Amino acid sequence: MNENQLKSIIEEVIREHQLSKEPGREESHSSAPVQPVMTEIPETIKEKDSVTGYRIEDYLVVPDPENKEAYANYKKSTPARVGIWRAGPRYTTPTYLRFRADHAVAQDAVFTDVCDELIEANGWQKLQTLVADKDEYLTRPDLGRKLDEESVEALRKLNATPPTVQVYVADGLSSTAIETNAVDALKTIEMGLKNQGIQMGVPFFLKYGRVPSMDQVSELTGAQVTAVLIGERPGLATGESMSCYMIYQGKVGNPESSRTVISNIHQSGTPAVEAGAHIAEIIQKILHEKKSGVDLKL
Repeated sequence: MNENQLKSIIEEVIREHQLSKEPGREESHSSAPVQPVMTEIPETIKEKDSVTGYRIEDYLVVPDPENKEAYANYKKSTPARVGIWRAGPRYTTPTYLRFRADHAVAQDAVFTDVCDELIEANGWQKLQTLVADKDEYLTRPDLGRKLDEESVEALRKLNATPPTVQVYVADGLSSTAIETNAVDALKTIEMGLKNQGIQMGVPFFLKYGRVPSMDQVSELTGAQVTAVLIGERPGLATGESMSCYMIYQGKVGNPESSRTVISNIHQSGTPAVEAGAHIAEIIQKILHEKKSGVDLKL
């Protein structure tokens, strides 16, 4: 179903509702009061991309709100689905279509792979965990923590000497997050570390990687600090959020409390360039304090 067909459906539903309110038509036999519903399609939904061409923060269709200005101001602070209204107990058609579209974005982020063109364009060597495919990645998170034998050998040869800092990219649960944010964040991290005179190892890409894969990476590279840029589990608010996990002298079996994390790296959260600069500062502090996670006071 294309966008024009979706618009036609929305307009038809609203037209039928308006006709049902014309004089002379029979009223509902229900004694319950009828709730008011949206009587026109917002201008933002009439755009070319009618289903997703607007921000949820700008979408307010509650009829006759007590304080529209305050309501709209509140909505600007959250992508949550408030102020969307309903038709009886159901979502209105535009709201329901947007919900389905956002859910599809989240599914795509999980089930698609990071494109090879991006990996090759940035010169990242492609390594892989013990996971064979996407289904196994989702059902066997333990396999996403360990590199396969070929990748172990490749990683041992990646750096001539143990680097001070090793940063790598992993797809995680959102390929979209990596394609959108990883390059800008990584470049800023490299620049920030270089300005501080901190040696950084050769970046690489790890397919089907989980956060604890950084423990084995730390052991194999001998890095003092290891950081991974990884796709976060997507939700209905965004499918392109990335995190950066950092650890000092990581080793297999580290508790999760030993990791420092910067999350919500995306356009509507912390922009990738800004996050990269912040990550470089935190890495510098980890090296200075010789600790990470809950032991590191930021």
